[in-house]
Amino acid sequence: MLKSKITAPGKSQKLLLTAIALGVILNPLNTTMITVAIPDIKSEFLLTSKDISWLIASYFMVSAIFLPLIGKLSDYYGRKKIFIVGLLLVAISSFTAPLSPNMEFLLGMRTIQAIGTSALYPAGIGIVRSYIETNQNRVIGTLSVFATTSAAFGPTISGLLIQQGGWPIIFYVNFPIIATSAILGFLFIPADTKNSQKTFKWDGIGIILFGSLIFLWMFFLQSLENGGNYLSLAVAILVSYVFYKFENKKSEPFINVNFFKKNINITLIYSLYSGTTIIFFSMLLSMPIYLQLVLNLTSKLTGIIMLSISIFAMFITPIAVRWMEKSGYRYPLLSGGIAGLIGVVLLLSINHNSPLFWIFSVLSLLGLSNGIVNIGLQNLLYSFVSKSESGIASGLFMTSRFIGNILASSIFGVMFATGINDANQNSMSIILVIVSLALIPGMLYITRTKPSPRNGRGLPRNSR
Repeated sequence: MLKSKITAPGKSQKLLLTAIALGVILNPLNTTMITVAIPDIKSEFLLTSKDISWLIASYFMVSAIFLPLIGKLSDYYGRKKIFIVGLLLVAISSFTAPLSPNMEFLLGMRTIQAIGTSALYPAGIGIVRSYIETNQNRVIGTLSVFATTSAAFGPTISGLLIQQGGWPIIFYVNFPIIATSAILGFLFIPADTKNSQKTFKWDGIGIILFGSLIFLWMFFLQSLENGGNYLSLAVAILVSYVFYKFENKKSEPFINVNFFKKNINITLIYSLYSGTTIIFFSMLLSMPIYLQLVLNLTSKLTGIIMLSISIFAMFITPIAVRWMEKSGYRYPLLSGGIAGLIGVVLLLSINHNSPLFWIFSVLSLLGLSNGIVNIGLQNLLYSFVSKSESGIASGLFMTSRFIGNILASSIFGVMFATGINDANQNSMSIILVIVSLALIPGMLYITRTKPSPRNGRGLPRNSR
């Protein structure tokens, strides 16, 4: 489908990767920049906590559905073309969202934005796999880390800017990124050539079933604040089972469930990553609102406090990589998991009288934990998969992140249904303690084996 590979590093390759990296960060940035803007949006449109939860979770629901779908479309119609179309959709939605007269219009624009940003990751990864020959898996892993860690900068960016232009400014931030990525993409991503031997097969039923099960699970989780709608739970379980059986028989399924069946260790990594994302995004979602509404901080000061997560996550990542290269995965992952557990336990000590340095310290510990666990799970994933499986593995890895984000949004909606206060913040912290405790045995189990170093990173054969 594509003409040639770039085998040696050079200016063209770096600019191509820059175009992709800028496109890739649009999804995580736009999922977290809105967190600091929530009090203003809530006030302007008179929203409840459940409304806010749906506003945020719908972005992840759309992303989870369209990420694998657009990945297949980009293989058929051309990755560069899909990448540019994705940037265009983000530009259109970023221009119109600030003009929203009501919640429904804003939700629609966020949906378009989610579709656009969902196109950028799979198309970008496809371009890397087609053109970058040297250290391909390392590049893919770096882009994955870049996409995840950049999410932590969203609250800081929006917090520093909202005071200047209100909540609409979080959409205008996208334009310099879009413009730079589009210009570099046009110039340095080679043109697509159609492969006449490849045919695209729509798995329409699979898409509908997958979208339905995500909506039904979200609906059930949101109903827990009123005691739970167990009819929706039963329907969600039934639809999930039907989806699994249907996709299991498809030769070209929407979601390759056989990949999960054949790779139990990889499936566990996805589960651990979803759990880690629940903790990480719960902090990015709840803390900005808590700091503004309970501690009465400005959006600017809130953004500075939230910077603790991103700075320490970025700081620890290269250190964690070197640690894993020397000693394997077990001790770094366990250290990250234990640090996260201590961090969420310390969240219980935070209240409306807490000094800012203490809040900053607790969030910094959670940032360190996320940085270690994030890079550890991603590197461990690629040590279990072959080069030919890297595409599907990375795509499903991102899907597992969206599932974690959806669950975090649901926890937020349920825990803060009666308001943003100390008691509800503590209730959410208790849930996160339970999630953190569940991650430790999984980390012990997944690092018991000796994955083959097939990822080209030179990581040790012994995962311990």
